[in-house]
Amino acid sequence: MNPKLKDIISTMEQHGWDTVLLTDPKHIYYLTGYASDPHERFLGLVLQQSCEPFLLLPALDADVAAAASGGICILTHRDTDQPYDILKSRLEAPVGVLALEKSHMTLSRFEQLQETLSAHHYADIGPLLQDMRAVKSPHEISIMKEAVRIVEQVLTEGLRSVRPGVRELELVAELEYLMKKSGAQAPSFDTMVLTGSHTALPHGVPGMREIQEGDLLMFDLGVYYGGYASDITRTFAVGHLSAEARHIYDTVLAANLSAIAAVKPGVSYGSIDQAARSLIEQAGYGEAFLHRLGHGLGLDVHEAPFIHGLNNELLQPGAVFTIEPGIYIPGIGGVRIEDDVWVTEQGVEILTTFPKELTVLG
Repeated sequence: MNPKLKDIISTMEQHGWDTVLLTDPKHIYYLTGYASDPHERFLGLVLQQSCEPFLLLPALDADVAAAASGGICILTHRDTDQPYDILKSRLEAPVGVLALEKSHMTLSRFEQLQETLSAHHYADIGPLLQDMRAVKSPHEISIMKEAVRIVEQVLTEGLRSVRPGVRELELVAELEYLMKKSGAQAPSFDTMVLTGSHTALPHGVPGMREIQEGDLLMFDLGVYYGGYASDITRTFAVGHLSAEARHIYDTVLAANLSAIAAVKPGVSYGSIDQAARSLIEQAGYGEAFLHRLGHGLGLDVHEAPFIHGLNNELLQPGAVFTIEPGIYIPGIGGVRIEDDVWVTEQGVEILTTFPKELTVLG
């Protein structure tokens, strides 16, 4: 049996869970190796202390699941079946405590489960899975390094299309074409290319604005590869920048480097945020740093841990997260510089290698 599945089953008695039902496709992939998007159809991985785990999934996916999941028992349902009745028929005993991913379970499905299984109590397995996912294995790190390599290759090639007059959305289309061409499964989020005044919007939406001389130009992009995400932001100059725009860039770069230098096992995530934020505040731009310093990275492009000043959790080897300070000034523009970092036994390895010094395009 998969060691991760064994770990969960071994903790079930400790938590008082007699049954676990996992329905998030990413967790099913994490625990079994089977990746799918079941759309509206039911997909579930069921664990009980007294029997072997099984997957209940659409019949049309049975062959792929059997090949990918390493011998786990496969049960299927057709579109005319009631999967909750099949689920109930295979459980060893009436369900007392059912552990679910509460953040993933919809109210509609919960009501169907309650009607069918009538569990006495519902627990949340989400925190346990979050803790497991927070520490990446060497194999996971190798996959994430490839996701980073692909996105940096895409950015390098995409920059060749930058010139005054090109629209933001044209660059988005080029980058996402290059992602697929380079072997990525998909973008890990909606690719962001912002120019000029749009760069002052931390989560701006690319549109038909054309690149102009004197613009700041921000790229925020990532890919999924092997089920794992990468995420990088770089900001460039198109022609000559104003003195203030250059000062903003230098301040953000200094904050990025300061935060990375603070990363090592045993320090708090809050202290890393402060290492970057204090520099930005000292430069007079504290109110313009509008978001947390970063977020965990893995099966989701945004996952725990979240790097902000109130997070007192301590870093542990195997954690992977982003460091992405930014300054956003309406009327001038914004700068964000984002790296993906891996906490090692010795300190930190920066997974992203794309140059960060201010680069002038065009």
